[in-house]
Amino acid sequence: MSTSATTGGHDGDGPARADDPLLDPALDPELDAELDAATDGTAGIAPARRRALGLALAVISTAQLMVVLDATIVNIALPTLGTDLGFSQANLSWVVNAYTLAFGGLLLLGGRAGDLLGRRKTFMVGVGVFALASFLGGVAQSEGQLIGARILQGLGAAIASPTALSLVTTTFPAGPARNRAFAIYAAMSGAGAAIGLILGGLLTEIDWRWTFFVNVPIGIAVIILAPMVLPESARQRGRFDLPGAVTATAGLVSLVYGLTQAAEKGWGTTATLVYLSVGVALIVAFLLIESRSAHALMPFRVLAQRDRAASYLAMLVVGAGMFALFYFLGIYIQTVLGYSPVRAGVSFLPFSAGIIAAAQLGSFLVSRVDARWISGPGALIAAAGMLWMAQITPQTEYLTGLLGPMVTMAFGLGLIFVPLTLTAVAGVEKRDSGVASAVLNTMQQIGGAIGLATLSTVASRSSADKAAELAADLQAKAAAGLPADQLAQLKALVQVEAFTSGATAAFVVAAGMILGAGLLVVAFLRVRHEDLASDQVQVTMH
Repeated sequence: MSTSATTGGHDGDGPARADDPLLDPALDPELDAELDAATDGTAGIAPARRRALGLALAVISTAQLMVVLDATIVNIALPTLGTDLGFSQANLSWVVNAYTLAFGGLLLLGGRAGDLLGRRKTFMVGVGVFALASFLGGVAQSEGQLIGARILQGLGAAIASPTALSLVTTTFPAGPARNRAFAIYAAMSGAGAAIGLILGGLLTEIDWRWTFFVNVPIGIAVIILAPMVLPESARQRGRFDLPGAVTATAGLVSLVYGLTQAAEKGWGTTATLVYLSVGVALIVAFLLIESRSAHALMPFRVLAQRDRAASYLAMLVVGAGMFALFYFLGIYIQTVLGYSPVRAGVSFLPFSAGIIAAAQLGSFLVSRVDARWISGPGALIAAAGMLWMAQITPQTEYLTGLLGPMVTMAFGLGLIFVPLTLTAVAGVEKRDSGVASAVLNTMQQIGGAIGLATLSTVASRSSADKAAELAADLQAKAAAGLPADQLAQLKALVQVEAFTSGATAAFVVAAGMILGAGLLVVAFLRVRHEDLASDQVQVTMH
């Protein structure tokens, strides 16, 4: 017997159990009727099922928050752990880069693993690897051990993150319930980096090793709860596309590494050009392999839909622009304002609150307003906040000069993330939900790397120009016999002025990136809010 049902991609392949609290509503006429009558995503749903969905979302969101915040949680701890483990200044950056490279380079493979092996099982494996790597990072006694643990963390994140997003798609029915779940998921993704800075500051005051140990009990709890509250997806037919996996992973790793080299050493260096060229060549090879593979790691049908492609590209550009806020503002707050690690971390709390508030508003609007009219204005608000941030000077104070633009930026980003997260996976076939989620996460990671490289180059040039402009006056005062202590103070002031000039230049370029993403969304994203509320999928029952 064949029927058509509104499932929003829920896996209906496996046998249904009558006692399953997450039983697909499309297979339960009474529950289906309750969902049709619901107006807020939970009203009218049986209490047992509502509790089960709440627990499922808590488990998924906790894992996603853990993965995302780990990209920044160690940033404030870098000076302390660098001293304890004897890191050289050059190698210290690899505490961050090792995680980013492994995470961004292996996301597609992690998403495909969920499709082929079962998403709940793959999700649990990813969280387990991440928790183990966090423990190893916490007990590390050398540079090599810590960097190795960060690579392993990136691997676990690359396995867990795409399956977390696809589990939202397959667990929650289309409409208000899924929109609300996506709002919370998007808030975790958007606020995770800021929360990481806050926790990093607080935990560093105790011991930098707790920035790693904190993940262990969280990971264990997620692994224990996952089989109780998350349904397992049926394993999809197919096999791993090993040539595609090798070329995609190696290409992304080489490209991201080349971008980090560009940020550190410049775009024209041999190392940068070689790694970028190799990365591009491998990605081209990957695309050629995928176009001919019967078991493609990234089926072109996932990218062929215009709205989904626009969502991916916009997320990449927004990620590139957003990176400026955390990187440059984090340094500014500690070096220019002189904040302690704890105070620097807590200063990002309003950003997290702004993201969460806007994500809830986006969830409310997305079933009533077309996605482009939410994300487009959101990008305009975020760009305005970034331009406002570009007005800072070495004399700027937090309450009068940083808080306003920070909250404005956060609110705009929250309005961007929820619709784009929905449109990126809306209507995707259930066999491809893992890889569709992985592509979205890959766009965010690669966007961050592109943003760091591009904006660091812009900042370096602006800082050098400002330093050269102030150097003449400094030399004149030195020649006039200015006392050594006063001369040292002037040199420090020149460094602060130069850094601030570079940061503001980066903020201006980042604002342009985010505004460009908004124009892209308005021009090409045509998904109607009615489509997101239904997300029709054919289910065949025998």
